Amino acid sequence: MAEDKKIFADGFSFKRRENAPEFVVGRQSIKVDEAVAFLNSNAKNGWVNIDIKQSQKGTYYCELDTWVPKEKSSQGYNPKSTTDDLPF
Repeated sequence: MAEDKKIFADGFSFKRRENAPEFVVGRQSIKVDEAVAFLNSNAKNGWVNIDIKQSQKGTYYCELDTWVPKEKSSQGYNPKSTTDDLPF
């Protein structure tokens, strides 16, 4: 399966802080002008989901989460669609 094109989150930067205490995962830096423009252009229902990922080289980056759930099928169980032929 071909992977969708990555959309990097403009204005967002994440760095792992190796010398920080164990409970500190890293530092998120936000360049306001770029981030606001990115958020405004990618908002859906007032939300933008951003994944923090690790590259194969070990560096971290912020990527727009473009996953959309599939619509639920309206063809659920329908008891009236069974046959009226009873075996007894």
